[in-house]
Amino acid sequence: MATLIIDKKTYEIPDDSGIRDTCDAAGVAFNCRCGDCGTCQIEIITGHDHLSPLNKLEEKMGMDIYNRLACQCKIHSGVVKIIY
Repeated sequence: MATLIIDKKTYEIPDDSGIRDTCDAAGVAFNCRCGDCGTCQIEIITGHDHLSPLNKLEEKMGMDIYNRLACQCKIHSGVVKIIY
């Protein structure tokens, strides 16, 4: 199980799964849910190396390893801490 920490609250989610639903439940704002609007931008505080690589949608929006779209990220394993 991977660990996602959002605003000091810890969530356990299966390895290699998307973080969108967990972020949504934690209060991250979503609009399109498909990477077109950028509403769900999150800041990765620690653990960026445990996330999937940037995809083309994120690159197009100017994201980097510390600023991602919650709707596009997958957590492979380990601990990732984010803020929004």
